[in-house]
Amino acid sequence: MTELSDEQRRDFEAAAFRRLVAHLRERGDVQNIDLMNLAGFCRNCLSNWYREAAEAEGLDLSKDQSREIIYGMPYAEWQALNQLDASDAKKAEFEARRPRDH
Repeated sequence: MTELSDEQRRDFEAAAFRRLVAHLRERGDVQNIDLMNLAGFCRNCLSNWYREAAEAEGLDLSKDQSREIIYGMPYAEWQALNQLDASDAKKAEFEARRPRDH
């Protein structure tokens, strides 16, 4: 395996993260509950992790600010454009799989 410098690793990880965020912005049809049920994380998780990373560096971001960074628009606007009501089955699956911090 090619040895990467710390800077290369950071840059490649950042590029992969930006691509993931761009992909999720393009796929508004993919519901957060489906992401949670399948992968155990969603757009809100990403925004929380982003906010936590900023706070670790001494920058205070609000929940709304970090969500807007991930969603590419205010969260309420994204919800109005994309969010559908989850079926009872999807809600039950989420509750059965839900990590303690959600």
